[in-house]
Amino acid sequence: MKRKKIFYAELAYVLGIALLALGTALMERADFGMSMVVAPAYIVHLRVSQFLPWFSFGVAEFALQGVLLVALSLRMGRFRRSYLFSFVTAVLYGAVLDRCISIVALLPGAGMAMRLVCYVLGMLLCASGVALLFHSYIPPEAYELVVKEVACRKKWDVGRVKTAYDCISCAVGIALSFAFFGWGQFEGVKAGTIVCALVNGLLIGWIDRSLNKSFEFRDGVKLRGLFEK
Repeated sequence: MKRKKIFYAELAYVLGIALLALGTALMERADFGMSMVVAPAYIVHLRVSQFLPWFSFGVAEFALQGVLLVALSLRMGRFRRSYLFSFVTAVLYGAVLDRCISIVALLPGAGMAMRLVCYVLGMLLCASGVALLFHSYIPPEAYELVVKEVACRKKWDVGRVKTAYDCISCAVGIALSFAFFGWGQFEGVKAGTIVCALVNGLLIGWIDRSLNKSFEFRDGVKLRGLFEK
C-alpha cells in the first residue's frame, strides 16, 4: 500500500482561505452568479456600497458571518471559543478576498470564453478551499463551521449537509436580490449560482475523499486544544 504524505493542518487552513478567496474573486469576475454561500453577502455589498463606498465585498462577508455566528450560538444554546476564532477567520478571509478581487480585475479579456474559464476554475478552487478547511482544527468561516457543527452533531455526511446548506443560501440570495433590486433584475444570483448549488457539495465530497487517499493530516504545532472549547 502506498504510504500517504503528511499534510499539516495549519497549512490546510492557510491554503483553504487563499483558495476560497481566489475562487470567489474569479466567480465574481465571471459574472455568471456568485456561489450560493456568498451570494447574500455579495448582494448586501452591492446595495450598501451604493451609500457606503468602503463597504467592500470582504467587509460584507465578515459582517454577515458575525450575524450567522450569533444565530448559531443561540441555536446551539451555547457560545464556544471556536465561534470567536471563526469570526477571526472571516475577517482574514474578507481581507484576502478584497485583495484577490483587485488582482483578478487585472486579468485581460472579458469575452465569454474568459468568463467560463473564471467560473469553472473559481468553483473548483472554492470547493478545494472548503475541503481543506475541513481538515484543519482552526475554526473555518461561519459558513463551513455551521456545516461542520451540524454534520458532527447529527453524524450526517458532510457533503450532503453542505448541499442542503447551499440550497438554503441560494434561496436567501434570490430573496435579497428581489428585495434590493426588484423582480426585473438579478444581481449576484444567476444561472451559475444554481449550477453551483447543485454540484458544490458533490465537488467538496469528491475532493475531500481524494485528499484523504493521498494525505495524512497532522497537527504541526500543539494548538488544537486552544480552538476546541
